[in-house]
Amino acid sequence: MSIKSLIINPGSTSTKIGVFEDETLLFEETLRHSTEEIAQYASIVEQKDFRKNIILDLMKKKDFDMESLNVIVGRGGMLKPVAGGTYPVTNDLLEDLKVGVQGQHASNLGGILAKEIGDSIGVPSYIVDPVVVDELMPIARYSGVPEFPRASIFHALNQKAVAKRYAGEQNVPYDSLNLIVVHMGGGVSVGAHEKGKVVDVFNAVDGDGAFSPERAGGVPTGALVKMCFSGKYTEKEVYKKLVGNGGFNAYLNTNDMRDVDKMVEDGDEKAAEIREAFILQVAKDIGSMACVLKGKVDQIIMTGGIAYDKAVTDGLKERAGFIAPVTVYPGEDELLALAQGAIRVMTGKEEAMVY
Repeated sequence: MSIKSLIINPGSTSTKIGVFEDETLLFEETLRHSTEEIAQYASIVEQKDFRKNIILDLMKKKDFDMESLNVIVGRGGMLKPVAGGTYPVTNDLLEDLKVGVQGQHASNLGGILAKEIGDSIGVPSYIVDPVVVDELMPIARYSGVPEFPRASIFHALNQKAVAKRYAGEQNVPYDSLNLIVVHMGGGVSVGAHEKGKVVDVFNAVDGDGAFSPERAGGVPTGALVKMCFSGKYTEKEVYKKLVGNGGFNAYLNTNDMRDVDKMVEDGDEKAAEIREAFILQVAKDIGSMACVLKGKVDQIIMTGGIAYDKAVTDGLKERAGFIAPVTVYPGEDELLALAQGAIRVMTGKEEAMVY
């Protein structure tokens, strides 16, 4: 029997939905929300009914029978740190999404909407590999300053999805492999997957590691301290330099790798140098994760939007290919990854996790 799922992936200004039969996409839509619409609500949780009604209206327009669904899956939000996997939306999990225990983020609505719609038609609701997946080994948490423990904040959904995809294609269990997964999008995260657990990873948002299209990654700390106390910048402005206006944005005024490639093709030497610096930094992150895995690396997997860029993937293979063979899965398919998480549990291939 096939499994029909509705997938809900809320972003700050849009709600992306997809309907799958097993792993086949029947249709997807990105429902965009104007700033004015969003501004009516004091908090993210208050947007719940507004977003739910838009989803249900779309299903009506498509003449889709909601009763034909077997499961509803939402994007996981800012919960307490959890191990990777597929989680049923229980009352405890629901409460933590409503509160936003690690912050207010649109993805908190994923599980809330899944639960409400699922309950209304009597089918289960799940979230899969939320951004707070934390499987770090204890010694990976030390930074050198007790007040700044290293955090596990990365592209967990896509990293886990491509790691499991590779394992499936090799016909071996994910938890039998040692992998280094390199996600390159607006942010970059490089993770060491040791026998099914991400035991170390560079924080993709504001922690450490390579610079990316719009984030600075790790920066010289002495210079950062001086800048903070120079009196020239507010806290917000400094943070924006690190997250949002960092990386390629800071050097080349673009966060689009295709623009950078065009500059290089047009003979821009500075752009060529900065692209090469990016490749060097990501390669160093890969090398660092190889040490975490004690050199026992079965495969390096490159993914995310920048993995479409042959100049980057070729450059990384040249610098880091000696560590292990490289597989490239360009782009990311969050809707499919969410559907697959639910399918694995519903077909008994994986146990559901307990929050």
